[in-house]
Amino acid sequence: MNLRNALPVALVAVLAGCGTISSLPKPTCIVLPDKYNSPDGMTIGADNCIYLSMNNAGDGFKFEYPAKVLRITPDDKIEEICDLPPHPDTKVASPLGIGFASDGNLYVSDNQAFATQDPGKSRLIRVKMKDGKAQGCEVVATGMTMANGLACKGDSVYVCDTAVDGTYPLTSGVYRFKLADLKADKPVKVTGVGDPRLIVQLKTQNKEHQVGANGLGFDSKGNMYVCNFGDKEVHKVTFDDKGAVASMACLAKGGGLECTDGLQVDKDDNLWVADFLGNAIACIDSVSGDIKIVAKNGQTDGSDGGMDAPSECIRRGNKVYISNIDITYGPNKADAVHTISVVTLGE
Repeated sequence: MNLRNALPVALVAVLAGCGTISSLPKPTCIVLPDKYNSPDGMTIGADNCIYLSMNNAGDGFKFEYPAKVLRITPDDKIEEICDLPPHPDTKVASPLGIGFASDGNLYVSDNQAFATQDPGKSRLIRVKMKDGKAQGCEVVATGMTMANGLACKGDSVYVCDTAVDGTYPLTSGVYRFKLADLKADKPVKVTGVGDPRLIVQLKTQNKEHQVGANGLGFDSKGNMYVCNFGDKEVHKVTFDDKGAVASMACLAKGGGLECTDGLQVDKDDNLWVADFLGNAIACIDSVSGDIKIVAKNGQTDGSDGGMDAPSECIRRGNKVYISNIDITYGPNKADAVHTISVVTLGE
């Protein structure tokens, strides 16, 4: 493997809210077998395991292995939860965002844009869970084009559609699905702009990277945060007491980031954002919008622990786990090494 172009991981001090970090060690990595490639969305369950969507798109989006949900145990062991149901047309599932809802079930966004150029094929999948085990999967919503980031709050599941339409500037947004409306025998079908479930819309101006709404999360106060990948922005959305959107404004932009991909909110309401294009992760203050780059490296295949096109990062205790989706896009070329990078935070 050729690591001549790999740069040392740069670890810098971050603001107090994100933890005091003065000299982080070089990230380590969890090496994955070929049957687990293109890892993406993560969420932490009540068992303190990290539940992980394994897209398995692979080099050239060949989908040589079935898409799965895995979990990373507290001692960093990898366990399988279930396979995900293939789309009847494309014959594959392509999971990205993942999260537990208040009904105790696991919800997964199925981004069919990795498998087909036909719009409206993406789905929302429910994994029925009991005692930490999957009891089956069912499709509960259809009609999205590029289902991506996913977050659950209260009685609803929220899903980003990264490309609602193909206009310029690109329209993307966030759908809100009420749990009570999600029925396996009659899946919800969304229709894009004008659909009442599309509660937030974004426009992406960056002509080189027409990639819109991506990472998604909520803080402890009920505020929602959504990433605009191409414009390297994080937007903050507030709601009124009836659940309607009260405001939306750009909280953070740029700050050394080349894009804003996956987003997770930790127990202290810090935002953890992955930078796919820049091989970096950042911690963003959810009040001030201050951006601090926590780790960054050059092009690498990830075998040295470095980030290799990271798409999501999540904090568990004093560690940040980073999914290296490693698909071919922008400056990144997919390779045969599959990893989860792990950064240990200072005390």
